Amino acid sequence: MSAPSRSTADDSAATPVSAPLVTPPFWDEACKHLSKRDRVMRKLIADFGQARLHSRRDAFTTLARSVVGQQVSVKAAQTAWNKLLGLLSLSSESVSVVLPAERLLVVQADALRSVGLSARKVEYLTDLARHFTEGRVHVDQWVDMDDEAIIDELVAIRGIGRWTAEMFLIFHLMRANVMPLDDPGLIKGISINYFSGEPVSRAEAREIADAWAPYRTVGTWYLWRSLDPLPAGA
Repeated sequence: MSAPSRSTADDSAATPVSAPLVTPPFWDEACKHLSKRDRVMRKLIADFGQARLHSRRDAFTTLARSVVGQQVSVKAAQTAWNKLLGLLSLSSESVSVVLPAERLLVVQADALRSVGLSARKVEYLTDLARHFTEGRVHVDQWVDMDDEAIIDELVAIRGIGRWTAEMFLIFHLMRANVMPLDDPGLIKGISINYFSGEPVSRAEAREIADAWAPYRTVGTWYLWRSLDPLPAGA
């Protein structure tokens, strides 16, 4: 699956705009809840409490960024993302930049691979862009759907698994109680902060997170910050 034979973004494409950053309305209440229920969370919130999860509220950009970040380090994902934005003449300086699906579709596959994306990721991004440009995803209905229903719709798109769908629930829809057990950063954060670096099973991770409910998303986010103090952009 390859994109049309253009090596750069179509100059006639609409000029992208930056979507306003949004913070979850439940954040402060969640921090109080976690600090009361969990001593580790109390410390992490004290250390990183000024930082907040932000969403750019653009569905395609959030999903595209998650695809770019699959199975690579945070640093490698950020580098590839910045290069992709540069290829499309978009600024990597703004965390709220919007990547238009239609602009991605007018870039040659070879050019996309040149920014550090695998051939498979290029195929996934192209297929994702086509789902959006052809209206095959129900963006307007997601806000009223429960978490599992949204996951079911997203994993039907090529290249989007449960982890990517859960990242979407966190970074785009800002759902409060997502527990992405397939995320290695979450498991590593639990291992370091709760088990002195010893290996931790999914069952043990789930048990730790029981105390975070109904704000497992926020607990997860603070464990990510314990590993990488720079908040990841949505």
